Amino acid sequence: MAARVLNVNVGVLGHIDSGKTALARALSTTGSTAAFDRAPQSRARGITLDLGFSCLRTELPPQLGPGPGELQLTLVDCPGHASLIRTIIGGAQIIDLMMLVIDVTKGMQTQSAECLVIGQIACQKMVVVLNKIDLLPEGKRQSAIEKMTKKMQKTLENTKFSGCPIVAVAAKPGGPEAPESENPQGISELIEVLKSQAYLPSRDPSGHFLMAVDHCFSIKGQGTVMTGTILSGSVSLGDNVEIPALKVTKKVKSMQMFHTPVTYAMQGDRVGVCVTQFDPKLLERGLICTPDSLHTIHAAIISLKKIQYFRGALQTKAKFHITVGHETVMGRVMFFSPAPANFSEEIQENVFDFEKDYLYQEQYLSKDSVSSEENKENDQAGEVQLPKQQWALLEFEKPVTCPKLCLVIGSKLDTDIHANTCRLAFHGVLLQGMEDKNYTETFLPKLKVYKQKHKEGQVERVMDDYSVIGRSLFKKETNIQIFVGLKVKLSTGEDGIIDGGFGQSGKFKIRIPDGLKPDTKMLLTAASKKKSKGGKGDMTKEDESSKNDSAQPVTISLIFKRYVFDTQKKMIQS
Repeated sequence: MAARVLNVNVGVLGHIDSGKTALARALSTTGSTAAFDRAPQSRARGITLDLGFSCLRTELPPQLGPGPGELQLTLVDCPGHASLIRTIIGGAQIIDLMMLVIDVTKGMQTQSAECLVIGQIACQKMVVVLNKIDLLPEGKRQSAIEKMTKKMQKTLENTKFSGCPIVAVAAKPGGPEAPESENPQGISELIEVLKSQAYLPSRDPSGHFLMAVDHCFSIKGQGTVMTGTILSGSVSLGDNVEIPALKVTKKVKSMQMFHTPVTYAMQGDRVGVCVTQFDPKLLERGLICTPDSLHTIHAAIISLKKIQYFRGALQTKAKFHITVGHETVMGRVMFFSPAPANFSEEIQENVFDFEKDYLYQEQYLSKDSVSSEENKENDQAGEVQLPKQQWALLEFEKPVTCPKLCLVIGSKLDTDIHANTCRLAFHGVLLQGMEDKNYTETFLPKLKVYKQKHKEGQVERVMDDYSVIGRSLFKKETNIQIFVGLKVKLSTGEDGIIDGGFGQSGKFKIRIPDGLKPDTKMLLTAASKKKSKGGKGDMTKEDESSKNDSAQPVTISLIFKRYVFDTQKKMIQS
């Protein structure tokens, strides 16, 4: 029986020119078709443009179980160039363990920080590799490495990778032009660390087959090979697979893993799948799956969290680059939260409840987004209360094909790539996709997101004990008829009901079912007398004091809510 091979996907991430490709080359024993900058444009520009894959095979470390076997570390070399961040996000979703490569002479740089953010979202474990130690002067090398190690430990202190291993290497001593005879330094130590960090990733062959394809090419006389990593389920020879973006189904003719023919592959495996009569130019990268298992959506509801390093507020109606599965498209967002009474309620994970009411938010609520005014009030009352969970409605500029419950990342990729700032804004989980093109009519009315409306006006005068005339609540042109029957409250405590318009200037009549309080009547009568007196003669002391009392007009509060997607725009009062 063949010895078992356990595959662990190791992402090689870091800033451009930190030496990621050289490190992958130094570690690898078997290159795949996509390894080491084989693409002509990559070689010409001297940078990695796409995910490169290669593998390293070594004996199974003791923590991964007894018996003979091999550990296969599939190295995913992600590009470090800022404009290629969408490729990195695509790569991070298939990674079990991450190597963050740092140029020891430069330390953390903008993209190293972004890679760290992506790692925190998509990855469980990390090893930091301080590369290019050959560039440090020999006499000061050890102290420089120790200094950078301390610095990195400090940077990682408040992340989930706190205390992770840090290894110093020189993947390509002398730089890219140096002769191949120069041996890399520190690589065997790094392999030992990687083996010690390897774990049995949870793999599940059941469920629908889904594979992220990152390269597609034809082999004469064989057919077209799609290489990629299986994200879920499994695939066998003879299975039908769908290319959902093209609505095409093909039969699996043969399969290979790193040049070894296989008949079966499952979640986490890196595999090449060969099909016939398919033009490789049609699919450079994308998804293949069990027929009819993916959906193509025009909009989605996601649960989300803001990325702490993103500067600035996340505004409703803003546009972001949305990465869903392996596609990145432009999308507009609308944020919403539970109703304030339910802010502290525990929310069931990965489920969205259409029965509940949700509160529309102008922006994602975070400690820094709550305005200073509110802070002043809340400082006395203690901590600002934020909801345990927030959601967003995403509306895509063009439809995307993705699995349910997939990772979503929102970024501002149009930010100046030389600006020293994190472009990743939020991450979340896709809870509900909208497949109908007319989702605004068929689907959104089910989404009960409301805006709280608060209007204020003033009592102008008393009509009798049970009614007053109000003003300044509506504009002259407002149709007051639609507000008839709504409840209002006077600042003096009485409850009232809007009875109808009064005259042509936006004034209205309020019925007070329990009658006006005597104090209120006095206040209002005094105020209207004051107006009619209009400053005749000198004021006495008493007049002075009654003026102060009545200087505060009696205000009218109208509070109601309106559902954002209600076509009839009904006003609702609890």
